[in-house]
Amino acid sequence: MTDNWQDTIRNAPRAPGAYIMKDKDGQVLYVGKAKDLGTRTRAYLSRTDGRYMIPFLTSRIASLEFIVTQTEKEALLLENNLIKEHRPKYNVVFRDDKTYFSIKIDTQRQPFPRFQLVRQVKRDGARYFGPYPSSSAAKETLHFLQPLFPLRTCSDRDFKQRKRPCLEYQIKRCLAPCVNLVDQDSYACLVKDSIDFIEGREKSLLADLTARMKTAAGQLKFEEAGEIRDRIAALKTTLEKQQTTSTHLQNRDVFGLYRADDRTQVIALQIRQGKLLGKKAFPLVTLGTATEEILSALVKQYYDGDIYLPAKIILPLRLEDGPVIAEWLTEKNGKTVTLLYPQRGQGVEILNMANDNAEKTFHLENQDRYGAAAALAQLAERLGLQKLPAHIECFDISHGSGKQAVAAQVSFRNGQPWKEGYRRLRIKTVAGVDDYAMMREALLRRYEQKKDLPDLIIVDGGRGQLGVALTVLQDLGIAGVDVIALAKEKRPAPSHPNSDFRPGRVAALNKAEDRVYLPRRKDPLYLSRLPAALFLLQQIRDEAHRFAVGYHRKLKEKADFTSLLDSIPGIGEGRKKLLLNHFGDLKKIKAASSEELQKVKGVGKELAGVIRSFFDKWGRLSPPP
Repeated sequence: MTDNWQDTIRNAPRAPGAYIMKDKDGQVLYVGKAKDLGTRTRAYLSRTDGRYMIPFLTSRIASLEFIVTQTEKEALLLENNLIKEHRPKYNVVFRDDKTYFSIKIDTQRQPFPRFQLVRQVKRDGARYFGPYPSSSAAKETLHFLQPLFPLRTCSDRDFKQRKRPCLEYQIKRCLAPCVNLVDQDSYACLVKDSIDFIEGREKSLLADLTARMKTAAGQLKFEEAGEIRDRIAALKTTLEKQQTTSTHLQNRDVFGLYRADDRTQVIALQIRQGKLLGKKAFPLVTLGTATEEILSALVKQYYDGDIYLPAKIILPLRLEDGPVIAEWLTEKNGKTVTLLYPQRGQGVEILNMANDNAEKTFHLENQDRYGAAAALAQLAERLGLQKLPAHIECFDISHGSGKQAVAAQVSFRNGQPWKEGYRRLRIKTVAGVDDYAMMREALLRRYEQKKDLPDLIIVDGGRGQLGVALTVLQDLGIAGVDVIALAKEKRPAPSHPNSDFRPGRVAALNKAEDRVYLPRRKDPLYLSRLPAALFLLQQIRDEAHRFAVGYHRKLKEKADFTSLLDSIPGIGEGRKKLLLNHFGDLKKIKAASSEELQKVKGVGKELAGVIRSFFDKWGRLSPPP
């Protein structure tokens, strides 16, 4: 440390701008910005700046330069440009030269336009949709569009040279405008419908198509009405398959964050028209810088490139320079851009999803450092287990208000799933909603033979479920097996944006945090300081939950199907079994003709007509009471 840069700070201007710190070789160490350069940089002298990296930084500074700007927004832009140019060691530098995919359609210059996948958005009068986080997301959108709206897919050159329709026309995926089999007005109407669909105006599109179908039928244009009817049905089927995050969130970027010690993982979820399109994972940041500063730097550098700017950006932390960033983004976008820090409702739910994604991405990025062996060793030490938990079994219960109740058991050996040890059980002895009794039945049925006992048993739940498991082992006379319970709880939001982000502490981010219940211990144990061990427990518990819910849904669907057959007059248990054995499932029974139904023993012409009439009336609705 030299006196030169300290003297420079004492004479720093009281104005907005950027400051550049260099080492003895003239290399840029750090670039910062401030609303008041004097106040901001004097913190380096007084040591009131609590950032973890500051002692390392100040010990290497040889010189300091200031660049004064007119406004704080200009200082922000200057800081961003200097960081991109110099890539300082102590700044967060987002390296991403990737361009994103968009879908283009030129309705201005082409009488018969087509959808194209492009990387560069130009100001050429064409319509652009996106950008999409990956080529697969964009191609999936095109995959949805093509059968619904059979626009041409051929190049302009092929379009001009073609003399007869291609295979796309034969399979009804193109209207063959190349040989004038469709007029320009009809094609333009199809283009408009496709744009309405891709922009998320599905309800108005379906209403418009329904009105056009009725008009065509009224004019006795039955072929045209039939084509529109088929398009409506295909649209409804496609919309059912698309995952909607929320009809209210519309266009949002949602940033999730997870931090452990000096390693920070940030991801961005991209929501377009209420649908989750994909995830952008930023490179792992390994600086002791304040979390708020890391997030601010990534947000600024991410949107500084050629990237789509949504009207709303959801963040897990309130940024000190948030108002300036919002002002800059608004100017860049030409429309208002708002930074949101939700505290309740759907905003918090989608933010928690982003934070969970950031945590999972973090652990995947750190698999080499946090291997299964290290995680098991951490568990054994921190939980005070009798031995290393090489063999772990976890139990979860799933039911719908006591109906179709099931239990699932998953097994992990040496930290990896062991599918041979997976079991699923239908609860037989418990009536109504009693999770404790259901867990007791599952554990008794698994361990009553005392074979192939695990080192550790995990039950999903709190202290009550732990008590059930301990009682079962005691009743069966089983010793030497450790038992824990894993549950979630809500923790209050931090009073200060950075209060949960001190170095050496994992960020809770106001989300449900897992807690571990142990025998003979009153208070639950939190493993947030041991991310490897916590992640392994979460992975095992989530796998048990997935396995249980999947089995419960399968039984529920089967029950729903058979209950639908029970609603048909003249169908009893015997004929129901014969129908299911003959056709395999309810879907095939629904699709069967009267003649096909009569091939089933005990189903005559009259009963086949009753079955067919029932499905024609109730096949898409709930059955009558």
